[in-house]
Amino acid sequence: MRADGKKIKNADPMYKVAAHFMSKRSDAMNMITIDIPIEPINKYINEKRKEGKRYSHLSLIIAAYLQMVAEYPAFNRFVVNKTIYARNEITVGMVVLKGGKMDSHGSMNKLFLKPDYTLDEVHATVEKYIEDNRSEEKENSTDKMIKALLKIPGLLRFGVCMFKVLDKFGLIPKKLLDVSPFHVSMVLTNLASIRTNHVHHHIYDFGTTSMSVAMGNLREVPKRVKGEVVFERCMPLGIVIDDRVASGGYIAIAVKKLKRVLAHPELLEIPSVVTIDK
Repeated sequence: MRADGKKIKNADPMYKVAAHFMSKRSDAMNMITIDIPIEPINKYINEKRKEGKRYSHLSLIIAAYLQMVAEYPAFNRFVVNKTIYARNEITVGMVVLKGGKMDSHGSMNKLFLKPDYTLDEVHATVEKYIEDNRSEEKENSTDKMIKALLKIPGLLRFGVCMFKVLDKFGLIPKKLLDVSPFHVSMVLTNLASIRTNHVHHHIYDFGTTSMSVAMGNLREVPKRVKGEVVFERCMPLGIVIDDRVASGGYIAIAVKKLKRVLAHPELLEIPSVVTIDK
């Protein structure tokens, strides 16, 4: 029994087999770009600002992801040693630039979230996470672990090898999993904050990450309205998913859910009804 997940008992046989044919996460990466219309989001943010609430695009994306996972829990599964697991918690790995400067080094840690969090709770968690990790004087638990591994020559190589062996057999202690940026539900990168286009960020073979999302610069997306082509300002999301955790149809329906709640951000104020993954 792993400290971070439980075996899925009723997984589709096709996906149990797929975990053997595609033994690495890099074998099973599916990539998609979705364009999120920005007008409903900006309208909602501006209305809430009048009430004294200063939500960010980042908080809304994470809150929408939580609602998607609450209804479609397979997005919080992972595959290790050819076995499919349901994760015990929802965590998001995210890099924060020290001092908030573009030319500074980044620090990666992870947010711990609950599937029934409302937007207010998500926003408070995100703001605290950024504040705690942005300080140039402070070191988070992940930074400390990396520095410890780099202190002695050869320790990093040995430590990573040991991590891989222990991870394969589910023997990494919970305290180490809590500081590992490779054991998260999703890796999120906000490239728009450094004025960069979205990318399709890889998901690591090491660890348990099954999904990455990259937010990019806003762009104009053409669409047909009443026989005419118009341009809609959108936020592109580059999404990479481990294909072994769910079917293409399941993923497509879940992504529609993500787009639906971001088109109506007021839905993020309502706690989700959580579906249990078995």
